[in-house]
Amino acid sequence: MNHKLLLAAILLPAVMLTGCETLGGQDGGDVVVEDRGTQVDGGQSADGSDGATSSGAQAGTAFQGHPLDNPQSILSSRVIYFDFDSASIRNEDRAAIKAHAEYLSQHSGASVVLEGHTDERGSREYNIALGERRAKAVRQLLLFQGAVASQIQTVSYGEETPAAIGHDEDSWQQNRRVEITYKTR
Repeated sequence: MNHKLLLAAILLPAVMLTGCETLGGQDGGDVVVEDRGTQVDGGQSADGSDGATSSGAQAGTAFQGHPLDNPQSILSSRVIYFDFDSASIRNEDRAAIKAHAEYLSQHSGASVVLEGHTDERGSREYNIALGERRAKAVRQLLLFQGAVASQIQTVSYGEETPAAIGHDEDSWQQNRRVEITYKTR
């Protein structure tokens, strides 16, 4: 058992009691993420309480379709963006990843493909590897938050399928991403 796994096994029970998760950062440091009752379905929070969605929709305007199709749900956030030359997950994307992990843990028949992408800078080989590291970073957090490994597949497209065509920072930012694609519902 490696050092981080042993540390996680020791600290996980204490962290769960406090309502926070401790995640190993890429630089060897720990990142603490608070559990704030992330909404998983339109109208009900992960903690079981009723209330408005994270986008501010009023209670009583509950979405009647499938939770993955609700544009007001945090589950509609299916693109995770990254900084240049980085596979570190941004703090603002952690709630969406947690919501997807909770959905997967509650729906054993659901599965996702995590598609890693990069901008056009760097060699093809480097970008394939960076896209894979990004997809695996999202996978690791999904697993930590309760998803099962058999529900998650990763693939890297590197720079091959850009979301934005352009040779400027705005385009590059849109291309540095992992897309969460559900295979079955």
